[in-house]
Amino acid sequence: MSTATRTDTDSPAAHVADSHDLIRVHGARENNLKDVSIEIPKRRLTVFTGVSGSGKSSLVFDTIAAESQRLINETYSTFVQGFMPTLARPEVDVLEGLTTAIIVDQQRLGADPRSTVGTATDANAMLRILFSRLGQPHIGSPQAYSFNVPTVRASGAITVERGARKAERATFTRIGGMCTRCEGRGTISDLDLTQLYDDSKSLSEGAFTIPGWKSDSFWTVRVYAESGFVDPNKPIREYTKKELQDFLYKEPTKVKVDGVNLTYEGLIPKIQKSFLSKDREAMQPHIRAFVDRAVTFTTCPECDGTRLSEGARSSKIKGISIADACAMQISDLAEWVRGLDEPSVAPLLAKLLHSLDSFVEIGLGYLSLERPSGTLSGGEAQRVKMIRHLGSSLTDTTYVFDEPTIGLHPHDIQRMNDLLLRLRDKGNTVLVVEHKPETIAIADHVVDLGPGAGTAGGTVCFEGTVEGLRASGTITGRHFDDRASLKETVRKPTGKLEIRGADTNNLRNVDVDIPLGVLVVVTGVAGSGKSSLLHGSLPAGAGVVSVDQGAIKGSRRSNPATYTGLLDPIRKAFAKANGVKPALFSANSEGACPNCNGAGVIYTDLAMMAGVATTCEECEGKRFQASVLEYHLGGRDISEVLAMSVTEAEKFFGAGEARTPAAHAVLGRLADVGLGYLSLGQPLTTLSGGERQRLKLATHMAEKGGVYVLDEPTTGLHLADVEQLLGLLDRLVDSGKSVIVIEHHQAVMAHADWIIDLGPGAGHDGGRIVFEGTPADLVAARSTLTGQHLAAYVGA
Repeated sequence: MSTATRTDTDSPAAHVADSHDLIRVHGARENNLKDVSIEIPKRRLTVFTGVSGSGKSSLVFDTIAAESQRLINETYSTFVQGFMPTLARPEVDVLEGLTTAIIVDQQRLGADPRSTVGTATDANAMLRILFSRLGQPHIGSPQAYSFNVPTVRASGAITVERGARKAERATFTRIGGMCTRCEGRGTISDLDLTQLYDDSKSLSEGAFTIPGWKSDSFWTVRVYAESGFVDPNKPIREYTKKELQDFLYKEPTKVKVDGVNLTYEGLIPKIQKSFLSKDREAMQPHIRAFVDRAVTFTTCPECDGTRLSEGARSSKIKGISIADACAMQISDLAEWVRGLDEPSVAPLLAKLLHSLDSFVEIGLGYLSLERPSGTLSGGEAQRVKMIRHLGSSLTDTTYVFDEPTIGLHPHDIQRMNDLLLRLRDKGNTVLVVEHKPETIAIADHVVDLGPGAGTAGGTVCFEGTVEGLRASGTITGRHFDDRASLKETVRKPTGKLEIRGADTNNLRNVDVDIPLGVLVVVTGVAGSGKSSLLHGSLPAGAGVVSVDQGAIKGSRRSNPATYTGLLDPIRKAFAKANGVKPALFSANSEGACPNCNGAGVIYTDLAMMAGVATTCEECEGKRFQASVLEYHLGGRDISEVLAMSVTEAEKFFGAGEARTPAAHAVLGRLADVGLGYLSLGQPLTTLSGGERQRLKLATHMAEKGGVYVLDEPTTGLHLADVEQLLGLLDRLVDSGKSVIVIEHHQAVMAHADWIIDLGPGAGHDGGRIVFEGTPADLVAARSTLTGQHLAAYVGA
């Protein structure tokens, strides 16, 4: 063995390839960014911070990550690009030094009832292959173990066009694992017929109690009354067996009513098609209330909720079926897989085990693979997306994270920090948008955006080290070492909300009295059962208004004014002042510019290239017809009102000619949650995560309910905004409401009147109440993980 010896003593000059160690951004103008120019070091951990809405996501996701993805997509053929999302080049002058970007954002995993943790992470796919190779009795290919694949059988003649044509007899069978009764959903829906009609009345007397089904409605009620299948003058309870069958279940049949050809269909399939096929969140409130009353979801009796066919459940490895494996806690499933010693499938076992161990490592070992992905919290969904990147051999890539500590207890944040540092130490560039000081503290480089939010933000206030940030005097620097202190006196409860025998998910027969009339914080490590306790076990009829982490649904035509219902009183005020119809003042209705249909821009689709949006020349982006803009209220037209900020509009509608109490009340709530800088017409698609959460909170504050349940309201909030949120929670409690908050932020815990701590661990190690009392008692006892971290936070 020979080794080459170095003859030169001086160190060689740096290679030119090593000079590209910065990502340079010059002149970024995406969303509210104002010609931002920065240099980000590669192979380092850079944290982007600043108040909610200051432009962090616009710089990191919409500029750097979006351009990296667009350039990678362009390396594929145009045929492949046609199947990929089309991305426009961001508004930026120069972007240099980009590397491949892997994005782990906060977008919720799909809420499709067929999507589970296993299907979203490929762990199910590997389990299905494992059972198709080792399961006894052998029932078929991996598809035979999938609850999304139905069994298909077909036979008949096929014509093969090869030389002389001839018909051949063929049979086709595909064994799937879907339960035939629930079609792979695990639950079946039953309709409560007493909520659909009053059986003591006849159809002509208005028996239907379905919203919108009036007795003279031609398309619905009259089809039943005049179909000839039932007697419209006979009470429903007196129908014969044949009449009741036709009334409830008849297949679609053509009938003639008043000379018009219509389709008659049994009531139950009709209700299922018209109401139950829609997304519950997108329904109008009165329709949603009807569906909640009329529909009961019960576990499928045939598959016992496993979603799988009998064949798939009968095939086992060492006494465990694939249904049993998916129902196990992932940490237990990993141990079971570790015990399988089968050389024939060794590579598959190694890959599956790595995936399951990644769940445990990232703090999600308490989940099971059968858990529906739509039930995961925002933080859990983000960490599930991280699974596939752990242990990756890729280096010199850019990992982009959007608040990875969301939904994490202070105890778990240290583990997340270690993961971020490990990714960096392998030679990757890690960019993190974050508000938590514990994560900002580990950064090699900090970029602070601001100084304010919306139009008051979009500039770089500070760039440098964490020590430099502390001394910088920016809003983040000033609040970096803020610590909320424990209250000297706490409020006295005015009553209690009783929960008895709660056993949803991992709860263990929990009994708890939640005090009313005070600020209650429910805390505990991720997966300890907090959401199960509050969202799954609160007694019905308690007047609870729940504000969860679900994303706001809205298109680019939606804005804060339409979402909060603010536009209705504004339109009516304009119509009354000018003596015209309110519909003229809607850009989605009669007042819309005919050229751009009220969008303000004209979109040109360029197939596999990014579409181009150009401002409409006719309305100049104002979205309304010219004639509508001639109508004024208080000297302003409707487009000028929609361009106002919430603060401006609150003054405008508060006094003078434009005084509109209904609009002023909504604007007051928006200002209360710290959204005074938002313009009324800003599309919802451009709002940050924290802004959307607060917009939702402002909307729910109008609801008539005595108990508010808030799920992590500090999500996406800057340290300075948390103070404002605490003030808002205090005002709600002082106005006579009861506020219950699921929260990990120590400032909110310290500010509480009463703390309920669940644990001691996650999954089957949690589900018990480990502490109830005041924050001061929790700090003094230090008996739980939360108590230890809260004591360290307040310096006790």
